[in-house]
This record gives sequence, C-alpha cells and structure tokens, in this order.
Amino acid sequence: MQIDRRTLLAGGSALVLGQLPLPAFAQEKLIKFGAPQDFTKVYTFVTAEYSQGQRDYITLFNERGGINGFKVHLDVIDHGNDLPRAIEAFERYKREGYVLVDPLSTPMARGLVTRALEDKINMVTTLSGRSDAADGTVFPYVMPLSPNYWSQAALIIDFFLKQDKNLKGKKIVLVHIDTPFGREPIPIFQALSQRLGYEFQTFPYAPPGNDQSAIWPQVRRARPDWVIFWGAGVGQTVALSEAIRNGLPLDRLSSSVWLSESDMAVVGKDATKGVLKFEAAAGGREPKVIQDILKEVVAKGKGAGPEGKVGTSYYNIGVMMGAIQIEGLRKAFEKAPNGPYTGPWLNEGLRSIANFTAEGLLPPITTTKEDHQGGGRGRIVRWDGAKFVPQSDWGAAYQDVVWGEIRKYSEEFKKSGK
Repeated sequence: MQIDRRTLLAGGSALVLGQLPLPAFAQEKLIKFGAPQDFTKVYTFVTAEYSQGQRDYITLFNERGGINGFKVHLDVIDHGNDLPRAIEAFERYKREGYVLVDPLSTPMARGLVTRALEDKINMVTTLSGRSDAADGTVFPYVMPLSPNYWSQAALIIDFFLKQDKNLKGKKIVLVHIDTPFGREPIPIFQALSQRLGYEFQTFPYAPPGNDQSAIWPQVRRARPDWVIFWGAGVGQTVALSEAIRNGLPLDRLSSSVWLSESDMAVVGKDATKGVLKFEAAAGGREPKVIQDILKEVVAKGKGAGPEGKVGTSYYNIGVMMGAIQIEGLRKAFEKAPNGPYTGPWLNEGLRSIANFTAEGLLPPITTTKEDHQGGGRGRIVRWDGAKFVPQSDWGAAYQDVVWGEIRKYSEEFKKSGK
C-alpha cells in the first residue's frame, strides 16, 4: 500500500494509514505490531521510505508463511509528531493486544517511555530516542536495536583518527540543530577530545535549520580540520549547501546517519561528492534481502510504495528494523512456542538476538538483557556522486566512553524518572 499525502485528513486523532497483512479470515493467527509514525509534520524526510522498507520486509515474511502458523499484522498510522495523538494510538494498541510499537520520533519515544515500561509493550526507537535506553536493566521495554547517537559520534571520531593517525592539536567542530537531538552527541565529542587531545567547538543553529547563513562563515574562519553536521531534513541540505558556499572541503565533512540520496539530489549529486556519513545498514539493492523483496514482493505488485525508492538509505533502514523485529519474534517462538503472546513474551526474544545480520544487510547485532543497542556497530561511507561507498569496515568504537554516558544518564532516569 502506497501512502498518498492527499488522502490524509487534517487535524484530529491519529490516522490509520495502512495495515499489513489484512486478515483473510477471522481465525487467522496474528502477532500485532504498531507503527505510529510521522508522515505529515517533522520527520517526513525519512518516514515514508522507512515505513515502505519496514512494510515490504514484513510482507516478505508473511508471504513466506510467517512462523508457527502466525503472521505479523502491522498497523501504520500518522501521529503527526503530536504527543496526544501518539498516546491515543499507544492506548488503542494496548487495548487491542499489540506487543510492539515503533514511533520513529525522538520526542514521541521520550513521551511514551513511562507507558512502555509500565504496560510492558516493547517500544522500538530506531536510531533515535534516548541514547541511555541502551541500558536494558533500566529500560527493559525500550528497544533501540540500533546504534545510538553516542555510538555514531564515537565511530565518526574513530574514523577521523584513522585518517589523520593523530588528532592531538587538531580542531573538530560540530554544527548542530539546537534541540535535544542536536545536542545529544556533545558529551561524547567532549569526552573524546580529552582523551585524544583535539580541540572541540560547537556551532548551534535554530530549528528547523533553513537559515544557517550566519553560522558557516564562522565555521570557515575557525579553520577546522574536520566538520561534523548534525541535523535532519532541511537542516541537512542547508548545511551542505552552506559548507559548499563557504569553500569547506567536503571530504573532511561528516554527518550522522540522517543523510540520504534525496538530500544529495536536492543540493546536487556532483556538488556533494566526498561528504561522509555514518551508516547503520548497507545501502543499494545488492544485499540479498533487498533482492528477495524485489522478486517476491515488488515484482508481484505487493510493494508498499514506489519501486524507485527500494534500496535507498532510509528504505534499507526500514528493512533492517523490520528484519530485527522479526528476528526477535523468531527468538520468542523458540523460547516459548505456545506463548502467551504478550509484550513480555516478545521482550524475551528481542533481548536474545545473536549475531544477526539480515543476510549481510547490517553488521552483527547481539542483544542482551543489559545491552539493547546490540553492540553499537556501523561504518562510515562517502558519497561518490551516485551512491554512498563504504570507507571502513563494520565496527564500533570507544564503547567504554559510550557506556559511561549510558549508565550515567540511565541512573539519573532511575532516580528521577526523567
């Protein structure tokens, strides 16, 4: 099912956009996942492609027969990045026996944390949400299942170090949106500056980031050795445009995971050659699972969106998370094939994934009751004018520093609930 924004109604409660699969018979056995996401307000730059990939993977799973006689019913709605609508959706999911929710929004995830913990419904926070939710001992039902922003920051710095061999005395600057999301990686950059000896400076800009003209001349005058830009949507394309306009070398410029092919097209595919970013899942159509989706889902007319989006960065992240969620489901069935099919039942599976790669789509992820991040692995890729090309192997970096921050903030949450 393709989501067409013209079909969305303005205002009101959370809107039901699509459900996968639609039960053929009342007696069909279903495990219910909820996907309340933002299709109309803030995260539109990622949601449509992510959701398309997630739904296509679950369709692939269902088309292959599901597991133990069960298929997955994925309920997709638009919360519009509005917390009351997200809460309304969550409460309906609770009443109707859903075992997982995937809001794909840091503010919505933060707003739903206490409900997920109290109601024991697994909340997935893909490459977003609270970085300290990696601590499964404090957040048993909050499941990042992906590298948090602190792990992304650490791997970016590690890449810089490997290029220059020594960062002592070097200058690294962060240009970031002035929101909790934009400020999130700063503690890691500061901690690593003390360890590695580089000078660190920040340049915040007001959200949403469509005017950064006063910031980038300051960045240029700072004469940095490396620049990191940390935003989303329009903030990213504006940052790239300003970096180019100010003559900054793009091969010394890196983003977090939130940079896509569509961003490069907006600024200019050739003009953006050289820029770097963190990658959590392999892009393109070469991975086996993407080929399987093309053959078994898209070619049969069952795709959830435009075929041209299959293989983009955000589409593949959606496939990645669909695959991880289904792997957690498989593990839950292995542990307790007869259920009861509840949030705690699925939770046991999601917290026992071992060396899962979705047939090479992502680096090995291993979750435990302590580690909900799964290892924090990723890699750095570079834009060559047509695609993002890997510049490093899959791996993680400075996890001692990352986990120091995780435990610091999770302990604060344990004490204050905030």
